[in-house]
Amino acid sequence: MGGGRSTETSSSSGGDGGATKKKVVVGTDAAFAPFEYMQKGKIVGFDVDLLDAVMKAAGLDYELKNIGWDPLFASLQSKEVDMGISGITITDERKQSYDFSDPYFEATQVILVKQGSPVKNALDLKGKTIGVQNATTGQEAAEKLFGKGPHIKKFETTVVAIMELLNGGVDAVITDNAVANEYVKNNPNKKLQVIEDPKNFASEYYGMIFPKNSELKAKVDEALKNVINSGKYTEIYKKWFGKEPKLDRLKQ
Repeated sequence: MGGGRSTETSSSSGGDGGATKKKVVVGTDAAFAPFEYMQKGKIVGFDVDLLDAVMKAAGLDYELKNIGWDPLFASLQSKEVDMGISGITITDERKQSYDFSDPYFEATQVILVKQGSPVKNALDLKGKTIGVQNATTGQEAAEKLFGKGPHIKKFETTVVAIMELLNGGVDAVITDNAVANEYVKNNPNKKLQVIEDPKNFASEYYGMIFPKNSELKAKVDEALKNVINSGKYTEIYKKWFGKEPKLDRLKQ
């Protein structure tokens, strides 16, 4: 369902590039620590380091731009960006409009609540107000369990949803495990806790995203494989998460 033409990639076929090598423009939403976030005016995070390693392995020049979550998908459709990396879960619905790289990260949805909350699992959220980032798998998970409606409050970023939780505007936030754990670790004074519920939240996999029929996908997949097999992926993972990755999950 996405745009049909596939000429506007990193090749020199773009009208603006002539014979020169065109920079690959990569979009992100830098409000999703520890994957991508702003620090002293720079975009940093796990995704940022992984992207750099993959693009080096692929021999591609690139530029990473912080353009926001919803604009990222629109910019892929219009081919204003060549690819995206932003903790994006590979879903069947998204695959109808975009192409994805091979998976590079396993994640699950979790529930973030104030310490002392009576919520012990996802089903305890029935009748409560849930905060989610708009157009994410956190929103999908909440709506799958409790249906659409005003009980699910949508926010532009996960951080804003967490602020609403702290202010008492929502009872819980559903978001990705690494993001929730990172926030709790970095903000012990906020007295929040993470509740895992593997029974109600299945594993998800992040992928780099492209416009449909992008020539970049094959190059990026090959480079990602090299980064995983060379040990570079493990090095980056340990830097950001402090533990060994389960590589077998990525090599399915």
